[in-house]
Amino acid sequence: MPVFAANLTMMFNEWAFLDRFDAAADAGFAAVEYLFPYEATPEAIAERLDRNNLRQALFNLPPGDWAAGERGIAALPGRFDALKADVERALDYAAATGVRRLHLMAGIADRHDEDASSAYRRSVTYAAGRLAEKGIDLLLEPINGRNMPGYFLNDFGAAERLIAECDLPNLKLQFDIYHRQIIHGDVTIALRRLLPITGHIQIASVPSRNEPDGEELNYASLFGEIDSLAYDGFIGCEYIPRGHTLDGLSWFKPFARS
Repeated sequence: MPVFAANLTMMFNEWAFLDRFDAAADAGFAAVEYLFPYEATPEAIAERLDRNNLRQALFNLPPGDWAAGERGIAALPGRFDALKADVERALDYAAATGVRRLHLMAGIADRHDEDASSAYRRSVTYAAGRLAEKGIDLLLEPINGRNMPGYFLNDFGAAERLIAECDLPNLKLQFDIYHRQIIHGDVTIALRRLLPITGHIQIASVPSRNEPDGEELNYASLFGEIDSLAYDGFIGCEYIPRGHTLDGLSWFKPFARS
């Protein structure tokens, strides 16, 4: 049975960030994820995880200046020293939370620009090597250009090729089904083919990015497919509730922790 992780950046926004851990546990989740933990202390997050017997599934390395429009710096030439510092900052939170998967955002850059491509490969190789020392996987996530125009890693094939070329045992794909459907479609066949390199799966309805209970995708079928493939990782619920978070959890009831 899939193990679902509530995304506390998008879900449970009716509560303050740290209180979302309590709310997610009360709703039956056994794990959580979020975009960024860095406005809270590692100790505060660890305390909420311990209090609620929650596992930390995933979070992102620092993304650069988010308020100024940066969406990662890995593919930005001239930012390598900042990236190295960001890796160390993320590792402080990883040590506190016990997370075993971190996502590296690529940034806004032209995927066909040689300088950006070189910077990205250098960043990925460095970050994966540093995380490997701590037993942590580095994840790469293709993101669609509708939600994030100009994002460097906007193609699943490009991510697959880079993972193969780098040939690093802890470098994995973050398979966001929402992004896959928008970029390429063919979700089920892609899951079957890419699961061996997949370290994390995320879900949302398409096109509205709401609860996984309707619109273009049959998630009941996809959950069965994921089970049949013997996937043993987390499934992150990276969706925007249509209304109050608790009112939209009927899809989750069969999977809730008792």
